[in-house]
Amino acid sequence: MKHIGALQSVVTADWIDREPTAAELDAIELEMPLIASEVELLDVRISLLDRPVSELDARRIRRARRRVLAARRALINQAAELSEVGA
Repeated sequence: MKHIGALQSVVTADWIDREPTAAELDAIELEMPLIASEVELLDVRISLLDRPVSELDARRIRRARRRVLAARRALINQAAELSEVGA
C-alpha cells in the first residue's frame, strides 16, 4: 500500500486552532438562555431514562419544555428587533 501524505507544510493556522471572534462570542452570549434551558430539559430527560415517569416528573418535563419555548420565543423576538433596527 502506498502512503499518501501532504507534500507541503501547512502555511496558515487550522480553523480548529483559532480562538472565537468577538462576534461569535456575542452570538453565544445572546443564545445562552436558550442553551441553558435546553441543557436543563436534557438533564430532566436523562434523569428519567431508568424509571417510570411519575406525575411530578411529567410536571418537570412540561416546565422544562415551556422554558425552552420561552427562551426560543425571546431569542426570535430579540433577533427580529435587532433586524428592524439594523434595516
